Amino acid sequence: MLAYEYCLLAIAGAAAGFINVIAGGGSLLSVPALLFLGFEGPAANGTNRISIVIQSLTASIAFLKSGAKNFRESILLSLCLVPGSILGAIWGTQIDGAWFNRLLGAVMLLVLVATELENKLAKHDGPEQADGKLSNPALTYIAIIIIGFYGGVIHIGIGFLIMAALLGIGKLNILQTNVHKMRMIIPASLCSLGIFYIHNQIFWLAGLTLASGSVVGSWLSARLSISKGEQTVRTLFRIFIVALIVKLFFF
Repeated sequence: MLAYEYCLLAIAGAAAGFINVIAGGGSLLSVPALLFLGFEGPAANGTNRISIVIQSLTASIAFLKSGAKNFRESILLSLCLVPGSILGAIWGTQIDGAWFNRLLGAVMLLVLVATELENKLAKHDGPEQADGKLSNPALTYIAIIIIGFYGGVIHIGIGFLIMAALLGIGKLNILQTNVHKMRMIIPASLCSLGIFYIHNQIFWLAGLTLASGSVVGSWLSARLSISKGEQTVRTLFRIFIVALIVKLFFF
């Protein structure tokens, strides 16, 4: 890789890290950036997990310094997310070439739907759980188990799905949701990273370059107000997703 390509990865990582914390879906920037630079689908999918782990850890530390606690619930949610992530990652290592592009395009469509669903759930009329505990724990845990498998396969857009589950079923507020989301992604992504590593689908230098940018983006995002500018980000995101869907399916 050339110097400018590493710069491109760092910039993509910063943007992805920022978006992942405040809304979710940052991998829609980082994975296509790796594909653009010539990485095969599974290698891009696996290498991206390095950045995911580091940016999630960075955001979690920032949230902790801001006073966010309730580790018990985060641990329980993590235990639900991890098994599916391992199984999904095993399957994800086998997806290659045109099929990866088709799967990515289909994921983009699902992300559009999940985004709209999340926007509605974020404005639900029901009471929010002020103590950070889940309103419907059993249903929420089942949803997280299913989401875990999807996250292991491709990860892209998993933040939207987790937020939809925690906001809509768990009745948490947006801050509590983001805190739990970033914490539970750490062990799940570490497990899937290990699976991709075993299958020789991790490129460490590219992944660490991506991660270096994501540290900056995720830290800034965690320190900012959760709702400030979020709607603008999501509007631009929809435009980006539609353009990428067209490219993946037709070009």
